[in-house]
Amino acid sequence: MVQTTIEAIRDDLERVLYLDLDEFKLEVEAAQVLSRYIGLRLRSEFQPIYDTSTSEGLLGYEALLRPSTGIEAVSPDFAFGWADNQDKLVKLDRVARTLHMLNYLELPEERGQLFLNVHPKLLVSVNTHGKVFEHILHLHSVPTTQVVLEIMENAVEADRALAEAVDNYRDRGFKIAIDNFGSRHYNLDRLWHLAPHYVKFDAGLIREAERGGKIRRVLPKLIEVVQALGAQPVIEGIENEIQLDIALDAGGKLLQGFYLGRPAPAAAWHQVKSSRRENPLMPGAPHHFGSFSVSAQYGM
Repeated sequence: MVQTTIEAIRDDLERVLYLDLDEFKLEVEAAQVLSRYIGLRLRSEFQPIYDTSTSEGLLGYEALLRPSTGIEAVSPDFAFGWADNQDKLVKLDRVARTLHMLNYLELPEERGQLFLNVHPKLLVSVNTHGKVFEHILHLHSVPTTQVVLEIMENAVEADRALAEAVDNYRDRGFKIAIDNFGSRHYNLDRLWHLAPHYVKFDAGLIREAERGGKIRRVLPKLIEVVQALGAQPVIEGIENEIQLDIALDAGGKLLQGFYLGRPAPAAAWHQVKSSRRENPLMPGAPHHFGSFSVSAQYGM
């Protein structure tokens, strides 16, 4: 199915995204789309974001780029920095989004929303990004309202430029998430003006809350403030049962972390889904099922 999809959109990839399949070497391996570009091997993995307020229990998946040299893995930051040095940042971003979208289609049918990270430099410098990506989504009947763009609020200094970029995406129907909230500082006034759909709490907050002290007492208030601003908070970085209990006790509804599910290729989540039908966060359910199942299967 994936190979057929690539061939079907070859012309559109070249015409709309300016992606030459020969240059980007899109290929299929083990039911996933890969790319070889600027000397790197690129693939997608997906981490679930759970919703404890629904019986389905799943909000969606965050797509994560997994680059490697072919010998060893490198970080996404390294890959984008390497592309930037070669003046190929825009092309890498476009092929990464295309990889994520094509592989997202291979997730279980009730896949929920697709969360995508946006490079801060491209957020404010490429006004046509939303329009270009929107076209590829529509080719596969994926509405823009099903895609959430994650933005690191503190990575963009210019308020006006950030607001214009966010408005550009929102006008096209994309949902907006502010990422790494609370990592260094947080500007509630700026958050108010950006009006995101989601605010993802930095993983350091739940780790600090586990140690006790002020953060554990403040966490419920932070959740309330974000909700009062009209956004849904997502507690990231949940790595053990204690952190899960803290997040739930604080009123967290949307949860993400290794304890609930490690990032894995799309095919892995079919196996997890077939083995577990209930909400993994409902009473009596094994909270760490997703993490253990995928880890065992893929050697994580």
